[in-house]
Amino acid sequence: MLKHTRWMMRSLSSGVVLLVTFVVLTNAKAREDSMNPKVAQQSGFTVIGISARTSNAREITAEGVIGKMWGRFMQEGLLAKIPHKADQAMVAVYTDYASDHDGEYTFVLGAKVTSDADVPAGMVARRIPGGKFAVFTSEKGPGVKVVPELWMKINSLPKSAVGGDRVYGADFEVYDERAADPQNLLVDVYVGIK
Repeated sequence: MLKHTRWMMRSLSSGVVLLVTFVVLTNAKAREDSMNPKVAQQSGFTVIGISARTSNAREITAEGVIGKMWGRFMQEGLLAKIPHKADQAMVAVYTDYASDHDGEYTFVLGAKVTSDADVPAGMVARRIPGGKFAVFTSEKGPGVKVVPELWMKINSLPKSAVGGDRVYGADFEVYDERAADPQNLLVDVYVGIK
């Protein structure tokens, strides 16, 4: 009986090792896929929304504005107040870069529109030029966690990697039907590349 128990324990132990190895390889593959973006040509579009000037350094302090803008956008139901929406997705745009991801930029939170003829008071209209973009998809999870984590990965890419060869013209996030639950969402991040 003792020999049989040892064999069963060894088998169980080997099975656990194989399972753990499989899980680790699967997770590594998922991380690798998330950092192998699709490359897409994107037409230019116009966004109407609220806007502020900020920087990544400011956003990691209590002076950060992006979280506050999201709170205001949701609490005041600003998406519903944007006329001529092209669809129901929310769009967060990073544009007017002073330099690169270490410098200041303008953040616009709103929606793509078919016309900028009727911009509501307190909002702006911004034309986002078309071009070549690396498209990254976040992991599924809470937006406040997965979106910053994805940007940290993007900002750490070498210039030789797809998505690391950024032009710092305009980058944007698309919050479509996959982002209906802010605690369990998926977001596409479009990064302008050369």
